[in-house]
Amino acid sequence: MNCQPQWIKRVYNWLLSDQSCLLCDVRADTGLALCVACELDLPWLGDCCQRCALPLPMAGLICGHCIRQPPAFARVHAPWVYGFPIDSLIVRFKHHSKWPYGRLLAEILGQSLLDGFNSGEPRPAFLLPVPLSRKRLRERGYNQAGMLGDWLGKQLSIPCQPHWLLRTLDTAAQQDLDAKTRKRNLRHAFCLASGVQVHGLHLALIDDVLTTGATAQSLALLLLKAGARRVDVYCLARTPKPDGLA
Repeated sequence: MNCQPQWIKRVYNWLLSDQSCLLCDVRADTGLALCVACELDLPWLGDCCQRCALPLPMAGLICGHCIRQPPAFARVHAPWVYGFPIDSLIVRFKHHSKWPYGRLLAEILGQSLLDGFNSGEPRPAFLLPVPLSRKRLRERGYNQAGMLGDWLGKQLSIPCQPHWLLRTLDTAAQQDLDAKTRKRNLRHAFCLASGVQVHGLHLALIDDVLTTGATAQSLALLLLKAGARRVDVYCLARTPKPDGLA
C-alpha cells in the first residue's frame, strides 16, 4: 500500500523533470526552476533592521519600532522583500496548492540560511512551523509553514517539530487587520503541546511572510516564557513598513 502523501509525489515528480524557469519559461540551467536573469530580478532584501528585517536605507541599523519595543525574537531571516513576483509565487503556493513554487523558494531560503551558518550565525536546535487553526487547516488541506519547515529541516539537517505549537483559537485572518488589531487578535491564540519541553533551547519559527510581526511576537513570548533560550524567525519574505505600524 502506497501511503506517500500526494503533495510529496507531485513535488518529487517536478524535481525530476527538465526544469524551465517558473517565471519566464526559459530552460533553467542553475539546478533550480529559475533562470539567472529572473533570479537577479527578484526583490532581494538588502539593508534591513537587524532584529525584524524591516527594509531600511542603510545597513547595520535597528528600526525605530524595535528600539522602542524590542521584540521577543532575536532576529528575522528573510531573503526577499514581499513584492512582485515573490508575492505572486507565495500566494499561489499558499492559497492555490502550487507546491513547486513553495519548494523552490524554500530551497533558496535554505541556502541563504546555510550561508549564514557558515559565517557564524547560530544554528537552532529545532524548527517550529507557525500552526494553523483546525478549521483553516481543514479548509486549505495543508499548512504552508509546515511544508516549508519540512523542506528546510531536510536541507539544513535540523529537526522540524510541526506539532509542538498549537493554535487554540480560530482567529480572523491576519492579512485583513491593522497592527494593533493583529496583536489583540492573537491574545491567547497559541499554546505548547502537552509534554513539550523547550527549556534552554534555541528555536526558529517558520512562516511564509512577516508583516507586522504580531504572530512571531506572540509565539516567541510563549516559547521564552516556557524557558527557551532564544527564538529566531525564518520566512520567505518581509513586507515593507505596513500601514498602522509606528
